[in-house]
Amino acid sequence: MMKGKRSNAWLYFFGALGGVLYGYDTGVISGAILFMKDELGLNAFTEGLVVSAILIGAIFGSGLSGRLTDRFGRRRAIMSAAVLYCIGGLGTALAPSTEYMVAFRIVLGLAVGCSTTIVPLYLSELAPKESRGALSSLNQLMITIGILLSYLINYAFSDAGAWRWMLGLALIPSIGLLIGIFFMPESPRWLLTKGKEEKARRVLSKMRGGERVDQEVKEIKEAEKQDQGGLKELLEPWVRPALIAGVGLAFLQQFIGTNTIIYYAPKTFTNVGFEDSAAILGTVGIGTVNVLMTLVAIRFIDRIGRKPLLLFGNAGMVISLIVLSFSNLFFGNTSGAAWTTVICLGVFIVVFAVSWGPIVWVMLPELFPLHVRGIGTGVSTLMLHAGNLIVTLSFPVLMEAMGISYLFLCYAAIGIAAFLFVFFKVTETKGKVWKRSSRICGTSTAESRQLTHSRLNDRQKDGQGPILFCVKRPADHG
Repeated sequence: MMKGKRSNAWLYFFGALGGVLYGYDTGVISGAILFMKDELGLNAFTEGLVVSAILIGAIFGSGLSGRLTDRFGRRRAIMSAAVLYCIGGLGTALAPSTEYMVAFRIVLGLAVGCSTTIVPLYLSELAPKESRGALSSLNQLMITIGILLSYLINYAFSDAGAWRWMLGLALIPSIGLLIGIFFMPESPRWLLTKGKEEKARRVLSKMRGGERVDQEVKEIKEAEKQDQGGLKELLEPWVRPALIAGVGLAFLQQFIGTNTIIYYAPKTFTNVGFEDSAAILGTVGIGTVNVLMTLVAIRFIDRIGRKPLLLFGNAGMVISLIVLSFSNLFFGNTSGAAWTTVICLGVFIVVFAVSWGPIVWVMLPELFPLHVRGIGTGVSTLMLHAGNLIVTLSFPVLMEAMGISYLFLCYAAIGIAAFLFVFFKVTETKGKVWKRSSRICGTSTAESRQLTHSRLNDRQKDGQGPILFCVKRPADHG
């Protein structure tokens, strides 16, 4: 049994390597851009284009990946992303001009869009339900590790100005993912939706050690008694609340201001009076805290639940942004305001890393019924990257126009709106599965299709059967 568990750990690790690549390729450019300016002849506009090109590609990658993963499978989709990561990493390292750099950054963005849609979905479908949240949040942990690695590599190569090495080292995890995917199984849930029950049983038997295979196959079959849906099915009234929750969480994760701290931490630190070297070390510190607190989140996400942690994170981020804003507004460029900024950004990263950072990635696939899970996760992730692009492009301009105090007050206001959105529009997904059940709600399949949330934990706890929440779909006509 220990051998099986060890194999599963390696499987989850390789599956989440896409997160490392996402974090590395988005973080490394913050250091590399300083040294490629002269060689590529970048101006202010083309510099911004090089930085944001990966997000442009990510929007298209997210939009395409949902339907592709539902049609061809999770494993093949991740393989495609790994190939794109290899092409993009090599291309950016060898790019002879701005045009080539932008083009290959867009290729990297396509890979990012695919992997950020598919990897959380893949991990959630491989994981046993009692640890699904922790294993799904492994993706966010790997993203934070990728960001930290990029900061460390930037620092290591900064004296030589070797920006091509900074970018090219992304090939190592890219090749690792490409090789590893050949030894990873297909999602058993996807196999069952395609009628490949024997293959699904073999996968589950290897991963679970022969335990609970029949029960898990039964649960998946009960959950998936409908055809695979597209955008039309995603917009139906009975699915719409999940779509609103998924898109809202993805968009708000970016608009709370998180990536302004990840991407522009050195700029923020120098803006309040720190020297360049201190600002770089401060960035490494933020990356380290991000990784450590994501580890804490993995431990507690399946104990406490998703929604309470989201609300807690919102409160902590809003308070830290308000304190930061008023400190700089009233005390200006003083050492007290500078250190208050450091502390507030540190608190922000701590509460983000235990809440909105990993939980959004965990919840996106959990929110949607299986027949539209791929496209629903894809649309939500597309909105996440769209929000990321808007925030990334607007931050330098807004910082110059408004100043740090008023800008971060705006992010705090968005954080308050996010708190209200989670409180009223987002349901808890811990320990729940999507089901369609006509019999329990007292209607026939011909009259309606229903969606039920089955609280598995309650059933296991008291043996009285699940508590069911039914959302009726309008009757089919014709």
